[in-house]
Amino acid sequence: MFGKLRIYNTLSGKKEILKPLKNERVNLFVCGPTVYDFSHIGHARTCIIFDCFVKYLSAMGFKVFYLQNITDIDDKIIARAKESQVTPKNLAKTFEKDYFKNMKLLGVNSVNKYARATDYIKEIISQVKRLLDKGYAYKLEDGIYYNIKKFQSYGKLSGRTVLQADDAVSRIDYSKNKKNRGDFCLWKFSRAEEPSWSASFGLPSQLSPDESWEGAGRPGWHIEDTAITEKFFGPQYDIHGGSRDLIFPHHEAEISQMEAISGKKPMAKYWMHTGFLTIEGQKMSKSLNNFITIEAFLKRYPYRYLRFWIAKNLWRSPINYSESTMLEVKSSLEKIGEFLRKIQIIKNGVGKARGSANLNKILKDARTIFYKSLDDNFNTPKAFAAVFELVKKANTLLDQNVLSPKNAADTHKFFEEIDRVFGFIDFDSLKKSNVPDDVKKLFRERENYRKSENWAKADEVRIEIEKYGFSVEDTKSGTVIKKM
Repeated sequence: MFGKLRIYNTLSGKKEILKPLKNERVNLFVCGPTVYDFSHIGHARTCIIFDCFVKYLSAMGFKVFYLQNITDIDDKIIARAKESQVTPKNLAKTFEKDYFKNMKLLGVNSVNKYARATDYIKEIISQVKRLLDKGYAYKLEDGIYYNIKKFQSYGKLSGRTVLQADDAVSRIDYSKNKKNRGDFCLWKFSRAEEPSWSASFGLPSQLSPDESWEGAGRPGWHIEDTAITEKFFGPQYDIHGGSRDLIFPHHEAEISQMEAISGKKPMAKYWMHTGFLTIEGQKMSKSLNNFITIEAFLKRYPYRYLRFWIAKNLWRSPINYSESTMLEVKSSLEKIGEFLRKIQIIKNGVGKARGSANLNKILKDARTIFYKSLDDNFNTPKAFAAVFELVKKANTLLDQNVLSPKNAADTHKFFEEIDRVFGFIDFDSLKKSNVPDDVKKLFRERENYRKSENWAKADEVRIEIEKYGFSVEDTKSGTVIKKM
């Protein structure tokens, strides 16, 4: 299936076949958190989507290097640290630790490298210097700014013109003396009681000798990402990901910086932007104070609920959170769990049916639709629909007692493939409910009594099964045996 995957590229506005710059290796960068507060489930959406996407790329044979930054120096961090009467460094460390803990709890483990901004100050300063030397940057009393009118392709990702950019200033870029309102800060000169790094910017060729300066301070928001990606990937790489609210100005600024420095286009070949997560119709955000932290969510629901809910929705479409949503998720996962329990019983040797050719075809069709859907812009809604159609049809065959252990093993294997990518099936729980041989034998006896409509004997065997600590439940989709 290698080479068939198509993804929607924000830069081109259409689906494109994924063709890595370096054969089968995919270099992927996703914007990480600004660590000044607890992470919420809106952040979790982007993290889970790219975790699943990377795992799918790996399953398809791609070699992936997944890089994510950590913004650990920023105006928001400084302001929150002042409110909390702690140092910005300690505040950032606290919330970085919380972020890593949440990623582990959510099963997000595909990131190869987390890169803190403060570990790459040297690389950031190097980029600022080069932008000055090339005439894309200028000095003001409070920092060094990027002149967006100097970059002819400015706005190609977001579709904004320079004039439209003037109407939307990014979060840390206000300065009354800027050449253009949309100009953004590359380096902020130090202010009292703020963290800063010593930076010698030398003498840019377009400045006179009396304009040389030493610029102790700290990086702007946008420059850290391009400095980090250039360090690991060079001036060009395959995929840049993040939430769609970062398209402008953040990602537009990244393109302007890196392509101006290198002269190579595009900086990133494909741009993937995840849709918003709303709550009661409003975008979930810290500024609106309507967010649910990951920690608060996990106190109420298993992490698999969040992974399943996020994964089953198309990655670039908006989704709305509500309590009723989690009830639907619970019901869906219980259907899968009950189905796999029945499959596992047969897989482990309960039942002596010769097998079903129908099941082989149903399984083959489901796998084909599942993988074709994922290859088509990672279309998880269509892929998951194929999975539930498989469950529905296979349950009918389970009612007929025609599935063999091989049928069951093949089906189980497919669900293992699904879970390696999406991580929402509780296989540990299924393993714990392994049925002893004596119980399997009683189960088969009971099924034979039921077939011959000897209900009294079937009920006697059920009582014997319960003595072993297992319950038997007869459902529309088949008989289920579970640990009591």
